[in-house]
Amino acid sequence: MADSLDIVRSVADLRSRVQYWRDQGLRVAFVPTMGALHDGHLSLVRAGLELADRVVASVFVNPTQFGPNEDFSRYPRQEERDAALLDGAGCHLLFAPTVAEMYPAGFATKVSVTGVSEGLCGGARPGHFDGVATVVTKLLLQAQAHLALFGEKDWQQLTVIRRLVRDLDIPVDVVGVPTVREADGLALSSRNAYLSDGDRKIAPALHRALQAVAAGLREGKSASELCHRAAADLLAAGFLSVDYVEARAAADLTPLDRLDRPARILAAARLGGARLIDNIAADPA
Repeated sequence: MADSLDIVRSVADLRSRVQYWRDQGLRVAFVPTMGALHDGHLSLVRAGLELADRVVASVFVNPTQFGPNEDFSRYPRQEERDAALLDGAGCHLLFAPTVAEMYPAGFATKVSVTGVSEGLCGGARPGHFDGVATVVTKLLLQAQAHLALFGEKDWQQLTVIRRLVRDLDIPVDVVGVPTVREADGLALSSRNAYLSDGDRKIAPALHRALQAVAAGLREGKSASELCHRAAADLLAAGFLSVDYVEARAAADLTPLDRLDRPARILAAARLGGARLIDNIAADPA
């Protein structure tokens, strides 16, 4: 494990450490992750260091957000590497609980956020956002930090989390951090490791498709036509299938056909052994 990064595995130890810092008047930031860390995750840590005095990260592969035919069993687990990366980025504490610590015997509660969790990835992955909402609610209450940082790459997830924090009056500020990309535009993701060399050359087409939709919207074109064309372009580029390409209002994910308010262009498509998601902003002139 990392030499200087402290690791705790119980909720009691996590709360004790965070409370000690809070009693000292220190501001605490929290970065929840599922591990298999890359520079996108580390950008959350760096943002936390700019906004707070201490940064806590969690690594927990949450079983309740994986569907029966998804990749829970093969999702990469590499705690030693993750701890070393967090240590190098300046993180102060790692919370790495077991499944039994997060879901003890008899666990029977589920958090469900309607509306913003429906459609998009919620339509393609039934039950996924219930799992996300439940585990994030638990983590936020366990960590008791002043702020929590999430990547904008998972825009629907970020929107779900903002809604549950507001609705449940959880005392934490949710901060979205811009997506980190490779030089060719591909958003960093733990699932990029599933791409073959050939697939990796095709993958940047996803970002280009989003950019084309955003450009067309700024020209006054119809979102439905632009998104249909983008999906066809992805299939022509070599993607196996397209779950969706859609334009939605940035704040609440309601569908839109014209760029009459701040928007997000969102897409999910399958390439090789990976399901890639991405989104970009599109704002009215």
